[in-house]
Formats: sequence, structure tokens, C-alpha cells
Amino acid sequence: MMMRMMIGSAAVLALSACGGAASDETAAGAGETETAMAEIPESLAPFGDGYPEKGDACRRLGESAATSNYLDDSAVLVGCPDETSAQALGGEIVGNVEGVRLVSVPMGDANVGMGENGPVEAAPATSAASEEVAIRGPNGLESLCADTVAQTTGARVLGTNRIEESEAAIAIYINVEGAQAPWRCLANRDGTIAEVTYAGDEGAL
Repeated sequence: MMMRMMIGSAAVLALSACGGAASDETAAGAGETETAMAEIPESLAPFGDGYPEKGDACRRLGESAATSNYLDDSAVLVGCPDETSAQALGGEIVGNVEGVRLVSVPMGDANVGMGENGPVEAAPATSAASEEVAIRGPNGLESLCADTVAQTTGARVLGTNRIEESEAAIAIYINVEGAQAPWRCLANRDGTIAEVTYAGDEGAL
């Protein structure tokens, strides 16, 4: 009788140990699934602090050898690290580079008002700001100008060339990859962008 009880206890312990190991493996697998997000490589020319909002996993993509076939004047090209964040944008997934989903998000005709490389009338900020917006820093005028210039040119933004202040507006000059001169972004202190123009010889564009 004693021998049967010992054998039964041993069997229960063995099953418990197997069950615990399986649970640990399941939990580990779930953790790997949750963190399986691709890193957006520099070859895709990512810029900005997130899309569509700052801190989001997706990022705007500029012009590079890896993105040139997917760029469209009527859409914004965005890179997302996983399928869920890509589908949430509501655009069309047009490619996959190193696990990064390339999403084309329609934005209307980006060339309206450009003429022959002329001024571009930018849309006002989505929310009317009653207070002045800072020039530098997160969501500042410098960041807004960089995003607008990137959208207008479809090229990679390299940084700020210089900033000229006046009472009416702020002129922010943005360096763009491949351009001989910077692009001039005229920003209002309420956070709206008045216009974007090329500061160099338009014939050289």
C-alpha cells in the first residue's frame, strides 16, 4: 500500500513539473510575440518623432534608394515596425523592407499652388493655437517647418540652416538632401505655416 502511494505521488510531481515548464515556455513565447517589432533602418531615411503623432511607432520616410519606388506626390510614405501599426494608418501597405511595412497614406495633391517651383500655400495647423508656439523644441515651429519642407520636396531633411525672426513671422531655412541652397519656410507664431519656397536659383532644381 505504501509503495502505491509513493508511486502515485511521484507521478503527480512529474506532471506538475511538465505543466510548469510548458507554462513557462508559453509565457516566453508570448513575450517574444509582443516584442517582435522591426527596427526602421537608416536606409529608409526615417525622420520625425513618430507618425501620425509624436511618440507613435511609425515614422515618416524620405527619399532613398530603398524608398524611391514607393514615393508618390499625392501621398505620405510611412514606415511601421509591425502589421498592426501599419493597418491602423488606413493607407495602403505597398512594401516590406527588413520587416518594416511601407504604407502610402493619401494626402491630396501635394503640388497644388506650386506652379513652377513657386510658393506653396500650406494648410493651416489642425488645431488653432491661441498661444504662441515655441520656435525650437518638440512640436515647435522648427519641427513643423522641417516636416512641411520634407512633404513639399519629397527629399530627406538634413537640418536647419538658420532662423530669422521678425514680429510678424519666423523665417526658418531648412537644408534638404540634393539641394544647392536651403528651402525657406515662413512660419507664423500661432503654429501655422504661411509658405515654403526655395531660397536658391529655381533653375538649378
